[in-house]
Amino acid sequence: MTHLIALLSSGKGTWGQVNSLIKLGQWEKIHLICNDFAYETFDPKTQKANKIKFDEKKPTEEFKKLSEYFKKEVNDFEVAMNITSGTGIEHMTIISAALKAGLGIRFIYADFNEIKEFELLNEKYIPEEFNNEL
Repeated sequence: MTHLIALLSSGKGTWGQVNSLIKLGQWEKIHLICNDFAYETFDPKTQKANKIKFDEKKPTEEFKKLSEYFKKEVNDFEVAMNITSGTGIEHMTIISAALKAGLGIRFIYADFNEIKEFELLNEKYIPEEFNNEL
């Protein structure tokens, strides 16, 4: 099973997106990166969830903390990630920490009671003229 990493921060309606993903998925573990307000108020209603407090005013410290946390807590090669909520500095910190921890990332979102994923490559990676050589 996959681990879910989700950001809970600012943005109208974004907590509903994360809540839907929590309910829809069969997650091994859920890692919720939270600002102070989310840390104090959001209840994921599952024992699989772990909330981690995030201070966007200290991105360098948070990057180090999160990359070590991911190395220790995520026992897989890739994670499902949702960063619908939050700011650019939060997004960059969390993505960079996951990559530093050696994790592949699949960006996901909830849409009409279904988990959907963004495809990074929607065309063939290897040009057609090279297919015959492989």
